[in-house]
Amino acid sequence: MSDSAKAEDLFFRRAGLDRGRVESIVDTSLHGADDGEMFMEYRQSESFVWDDSRLKSASFDTSQGFGIRAVVGESTGYAHASDLSESAMQRSAAAIEAVKSGHQGTYADNPAGTNQFQYNDDNPLDEIPFADKVALLEKIDAYAREKDSRVRQVSASLLASWQVVEIIRAGGLRVGDIRPMVRLNIQVVVGDGDRQESGSYGAGGRAAYQDYINPDAWQADVDEALRQAVVNLDSVPAPAGEMQVVLGPGWPGILLHEAIGHGLEGDFNRKKTSAFSGLMGQRIAAPGVTVVDDGTLANRRGSLSIDDEGTPTQRTVLIEDGILKGYMQDRMNARLMGVAPTGNGRRQDYANSPMPRMTNTTMENGDRDPAEILASVKDGIYATAFGGGQVDITSGKFVFSCTEAYLVKDGKLGAPVKGATLIGNGPDVLTKVSAIGNDTELDPGIGTCGKNGQGVPVGVGQPTMLIDGLTVGGTSAMKGGGASQLS
Repeated sequence: MSDSAKAEDLFFRRAGLDRGRVESIVDTSLHGADDGEMFMEYRQSESFVWDDSRLKSASFDTSQGFGIRAVVGESTGYAHASDLSESAMQRSAAAIEAVKSGHQGTYADNPAGTNQFQYNDDNPLDEIPFADKVALLEKIDAYAREKDSRVRQVSASLLASWQVVEIIRAGGLRVGDIRPMVRLNIQVVVGDGDRQESGSYGAGGRAAYQDYINPDAWQADVDEALRQAVVNLDSVPAPAGEMQVVLGPGWPGILLHEAIGHGLEGDFNRKKTSAFSGLMGQRIAAPGVTVVDDGTLANRRGSLSIDDEGTPTQRTVLIEDGILKGYMQDRMNARLMGVAPTGNGRRQDYANSPMPRMTNTTMENGDRDPAEILASVKDGIYATAFGGGQVDITSGKFVFSCTEAYLVKDGKLGAPVKGATLIGNGPDVLTKVSAIGNDTELDPGIGTCGKNGQGVPVGVGQPTMLIDGLTVGGTSAMKGGGASQLS
């Protein structure tokens, strides 16, 4: 049975809805609008949290509802309800009538039906018994403590969801998708005397629990979290000043996501509030820098068979060899900018309207050996993991905290550093990329992107990359440099 057929079975047969009457409501409510749809959603989710050697919480939730949207020019009318009934749909349809007042638009063409399913649609929540999930978290705790006597605390969480969506457009087009998601997070705190440090690691994606909870997988995740924590026990105060910075492969792509990716979303560029507005076809990065957003990667956390408007996801080239080639588009911003949508219209759930969002955003391989890149650094740091950060879309300024980083002196890796922050400007930092490795990696599947109060799962990735002249904020001043502050 196709995902569309399964979604129809859930929303119409089980919910007692009549397909013809629902389609009539959509047709009537969107008559005269430029675009719009009804988005129906059913979601099951669960979470288990282990802390202080005990199960701290366990939860299970089922939610369902719909949202109906009418788009007129740059305006959107949106109404939603958790009641999957025809009467609620009629009331919601009436609520969005005001946005169409006096307007007679031509309803936009339907998305192309070229989507290919990027993941298995089995429900992971049904795969493993409750007791086994709790036992897994207990095993994680015991394994970490047995590995190193310095372990003082182990925190772990296991989360999963199963989302079914059905998108109905005027004229009766219906497209469905069934989206699984699993994520395992581990944090370890180690201590030596009065000093304590932590390390964290996780993995996830649109796949079954079994991919993440077999011993080979979760033990490797614990080992990585423990390794980071032990490394940080030996960390020294981070230097401050402008210096060369080497970013490791994989998860450090979060800096690319925040500092560059958001600025290449269609809405910011249509409104000309992005630092990249009006630069299409121009050089915005060093030669060799190619950045893509790809929602078609199998089983990845940011992947989708269709976006939340029904458009098939795709591989979108954003920057090619340093030249700005494209933006990530939903349907409304693409129509207003006179370009095609790219399958990046995403929403957190049925209660929210879609907007342009990233899926899996990565930098492609270069031709340099990572070891050679590190050996070329005279004075700088090597950052392999990041925590929180902030970015201003309009100016492009960003600041990110490093959770694992090392001093580099005369091409040699030195002591780990604590308290390092990377400070810079998104458009400027891309022009300072002087070497790109041949070791592109994707993150382990833990990313969630926030925008306008909505969170959606995303992926990031990149190869080893050398940036010349990036400001590092720290607690130990370097000769000739000083700490900068993001304003």
